[in-house]
Amino acid sequence: MIKKIGILTGGGDCPGLNPAIRGVWSRAHQLGWEVVGIEDGWNGMVEKIWRPLLLQEVEEIINRGGTILGSTRTNPAKIEGGFEKVEQTFRDLGLDALVAIGGDDTLGVARELSARGVPVVGVPKTMDNDLEGTDYTFGFDTSVTVAVDAVERLRDVAKSHHRVMVLEVMGRKAGWVAWMTALASGADWVLIPEHASKEEIPDVLDAMIAHLKSLWSRGKRYAVVVISEGVELPGHEDVTDQSRLDAFGHMKNLGEKGLAPALAEYIEKETGYETRHSVIGHIQRGGPPTVFDRVLATRLGVKAADLLNEGVFGHMVCLQGNEVRSISLKEATSTPKVVPESLYDLACLFFQ
Repeated sequence: MIKKIGILTGGGDCPGLNPAIRGVWSRAHQLGWEVVGIEDGWNGMVEKIWRPLLLQEVEEIINRGGTILGSTRTNPAKIEGGFEKVEQTFRDLGLDALVAIGGDDTLGVARELSARGVPVVGVPKTMDNDLEGTDYTFGFDTSVTVAVDAVERLRDVAKSHHRVMVLEVMGRKAGWVAWMTALASGADWVLIPEHASKEEIPDVLDAMIAHLKSLWSRGKRYAVVVISEGVELPGHEDVTDQSRLDAFGHMKNLGEKGLAPALAEYIEKETGYETRHSVIGHIQRGGPPTVFDRVLATRLGVKAADLLNEGVFGHMVCLQGNEVRSISLKEATSTPKVVPESLYDLACLFFQ
């Protein structure tokens, strides 16, 4: 019988984390459980940093961005005896179960802990929307909403000065943010990792330049191009210098690749059209969550507590259609969910 649980948030922050915490806490409180907050992600479990979570902390956080528990990219697998320290903290705090809220990396640690016998449930958080088994992750809708607003502002500038404007958005492994931003804003081109590989990129760039020239030839002397930070332009591949990688082997700041300025320079060189660039970066991560993300995060948080109450461990809650269900952590973290060809073709339909 569960009497005490812990909650942690790991990886990059995004809108929806606080509503998810509130959802877990509310169901747990209803069930009569004690809830503790583990601070700064897996680092809190390694270093035993925690605090009790009380009603006054969670009752009015549904509209707040970020996470009241803090977050890090700590990876216990990269710390000597890291998993043993996590397990010891679990025992020392007298926890009966743990809820890990995070993306692929955070839930990968949860998967390993589950395999070691720790009762854990995952809640999918990533603005990249790239976790398998769930139609949407919270944070995605908010980040796209912010990016669409940026495109519409950049279009005003492009129209006024007869320019091409390049907007770089987040999306390390998958181009969901760039794809939906382009589709929802009516952008004039989009480049995403799934359909701009090293082999494909020359043809993709040629097609983009031809399309931009066609816009000018019919009298539309402005354009907005959206590019995902995960695209690898020639000479701007991911940096492999170990000092610039985080504990999970990812480049700490993909913005350092300089994709947007490089693409803007290339477009101006090939077309002769004045081109400027903008990188929205971490602006996409902050601010209050949209209504969709508030409701989704809340539903997922409540479902996570329900799974614990049912004794279903080693699973991640997920949204499939309009139903909140669960899949195994192993399945959820097996491979990134990427933009399929059919949806990319849908965006390209409007590049005429």
